[in-house]
Amino acid sequence: MNAENEYPKTLLEAVRYFSDANVATEFFAKMRWPEGVRCPHCGSADVAYLANQRRWQCKEKHPRRQFSAKVGTIFEESPLGLDKWFVAVWCITNAKNGISSCELARALGVTQKSAWFMLHRVRHAMHCGSFEKFAGVCESDETYVGGAASNMHLSRRKAKIQGRGAMGKAIVHGVLERGDKAKKVTSKVKANVVGNAKRTTLVPEVRNVVQAGSTVYTDALASYNYLSAYYVHEVIDHAKEYVRGAVHTNGMENFWSLLKRAISGTYVSVDAPHLQRYVDEEAFRFNERKLDDGQRFFVVMPGTIGRRITYKQLIGKDDVENLPASDEAGNGDLPN
Repeated sequence: MNAENEYPKTLLEAVRYFSDANVATEFFAKMRWPEGVRCPHCGSADVAYLANQRRWQCKEKHPRRQFSAKVGTIFEESPLGLDKWFVAVWCITNAKNGISSCELARALGVTQKSAWFMLHRVRHAMHCGSFEKFAGVCESDETYVGGAASNMHLSRRKAKIQGRGAMGKAIVHGVLERGDKAKKVTSKVKANVVGNAKRTTLVPEVRNVVQAGSTVYTDALASYNYLSAYYVHEVIDHAKEYVRGAVHTNGMENFWSLLKRAISGTYVSVDAPHLQRYVDEEAFRFNERKLDDGQRFFVVMPGTIGRRITYKQLIGKDDVENLPASDEAGNGDLPN
């Protein structure tokens, strides 16, 4: 597949290209099975294409012999066509500050609840599951995500916040591997929602991401003091200075500003159980920022295969009629 020459490079081209259901099906089948279609249930290549249904039928005898290209992907069991799904993937992949479910619903002509579910499934595909560790010079930092105390109802503020600080907010920890302009290598980030900012949490987070012996720059948080046992560790005290030569965490601060701009500006409010997927979304766009729109689309598409999240799993309820009270509340960007 020569995506550079054959396939769309802009949103307008993508809408036109994938508007034909047969073209969209053929595109996804070639990407998923480059050596020929195989039954996702038994692995057999002895299959027949049913053109009128845009499905295949396995010639081996077993249950569920008929299957579509959606089986075993984030698109499975969705009544929406691949034409709408691919445009949704394109939009969320390339919108720098994200796209709300209300906006996507208007663009695709679907309900807001459907768009909300679609976006979370695409975010699930954007998760970076690489086991390759960072090396060289890295930055480690944490941030706090949550509404300002001044905007909370008095009863909620009393229940969540006691004294000063970040109590009542979610904590996101991130590590950035600095790039090298001479080698044309861009910086990369990995970020995860964590339970607290204690040493027993943050040090293992860094060790899971960064190779031992690398250089790690952090702020003056005491939890990071133990990193010196594993890394060349230097600290920048933000009470005194923000940069000391090469010692700073400005790269991570830049990523946090992008994340919070998306949450505060586009989604307005995000429930804690869903926060990791929003972090994955922003990390993907940050890591692939040097690519053009078409290239980013082709990078994320393989992540749609072999992954699945159901509506019940997403809302954490057995009864799909019991919808969550709020997720992206400011834009009404959650199931109504």
